[in-house]
Amino acid sequence: MKISVIVTPKKNVLDPQGVAVGHALESLGFPKLKTTRVGKLIELEIEAVDSPEFRTRLDQVCKDLLSNPVIEDYRYEIVAR
Repeated sequence: MKISVIVTPKKNVLDPQGVAVGHALESLGFPKLKTTRVGKLIELEIEAVDSPEFRTRLDQVCKDLLSNPVIEDYRYEIVAR
């Protein structure tokens, strides 16, 4: 299965990279933006069966390795083959 993990700064955490991208977009004539957030995408391809136990383990990996739960949120999308 293919898994996409999307990690973004929490809404209440300052995102200086997002602010810089927002300013650059405005200087290029892009309409006034409300917010711009910059995150990261991690793609995994795993030979596993989607189950509650697998999702529990995936959540743990996301919390312990792929994100910093103090300042980042994550979500994932699973595409089964």
